[in-house]
Amino acid sequence: MSDSNVILVTGAGGKTGRAIVRALSSESVPVRALMHREEQAAEAKDHGASEVVVGDMRAAEAMAEAARGARAVYHITPNMASDEVAMVDTAIEAALAAGVKHFVYHSVLHPQTEAMPHHWQKLRAEERLLESGLPFTILRPAVYMQNALAHRARIAEEGVYPVPYAADAGVSMVDLEDVARVAVKVLTEPGHEGATYELCGREILSPAEIAEIFGRALGRPVRAEVISRETWAARSREAGLGDYEIETLLAMFAYYERHGLIGNPNVLEWILGRPAAGFEEFVERFASNLG
Repeated sequence: MSDSNVILVTGAGGKTGRAIVRALSSESVPVRALMHREEQAAEAKDHGASEVVVGDMRAAEAMAEAARGARAVYHITPNMASDEVAMVDTAIEAALAAGVKHFVYHSVLHPQTEAMPHHWQKLRAEERLLESGLPFTILRPAVYMQNALAHRARIAEEGVYPVPYAADAGVSMVDLEDVARVAVKVLTEPGHEGATYELCGREILSPAEIAEIFGRALGRPVRAEVISRETWAARSREAGLGDYEIETLLAMFAYYERHGLIGNPNVLEWILGRPAAGFEEFVERFASNLG
């Protein structure tokens, strides 16, 4: 067991990983970033990582090297991974062997929804962590506000916010920067071991309401445009998305349309000691880049 204070962030090359690395490094916390590709190493350093390990988190040897000497692990698996449970098993084994003192797992809001396969996978992964004997914390964030920016070009150029589910479906959203600040607190303050935290912003928004907020920021109308899931699937396949990912996301869209995805901001606000970010203020941060 090491007395090092370094925190390992797996999946550090993705959107979530980059945010966690930045937030930890802003508090002068030493961060070891596990990156999948060598060309991502410089970017990790730019975001504040003090160490970079290049390897595949699916490989036991790579995870063992990454975890060695780490005080804590913040574990993020790739989106829509069909083998998420196996990856978590590998990370748990590496953490146990390294004497890691705190394992934080990045889950999802309402993982108990079997109709969404990637949520259900995370519930099974959580179960593995509960049985591991590791001191753990589980974070369950809502849909990121940042995801809406994937459509910034159509929003700015056409006044259209496209979605493959009903325009009136309500979904809880959260600013990824708020999630990252929670991660810092959980990783650096005592008393969070054994906790499972749902992390939601203070608003439940439909695509129509999201479009309206974008329109106010731009000073011109923006509307939600519902595209068929068949059209979405065809475009996603052309863009290189695999069959499992497409089927999983289609199931998610169908679930959103039937039930929404609704959470509560109280836990996030209790941990941060301030109100959660609102979508309007989030959009204002990016308005100058929207056009």
